[in-house]
Amino acid sequence: MRALMVAAIIAAALAAGCGGEKVEHRGTTATTGKQLMDLQKAYEAGVISKDEYEQARKKILNP
Repeated sequence: MRALMVAAIIAAALAAGCGGEKVEHRGTTATTGKQLMDLQKAYEAGVISKDEYEQARKKILNP
């Protein structure tokens, strides 16, 4: 269940960078460290590929 939630968060983060429309963020804001830890867990669980992991990591570190 947690892996599915992490995958959804990552998918939303990656999709937010696509297209030119304004994206409004609602809800809680995770710290950079928390985002990186969740991303690492998703990668280790096999939810995302190494390429997806690297892309999402770069987005987190260079918003």
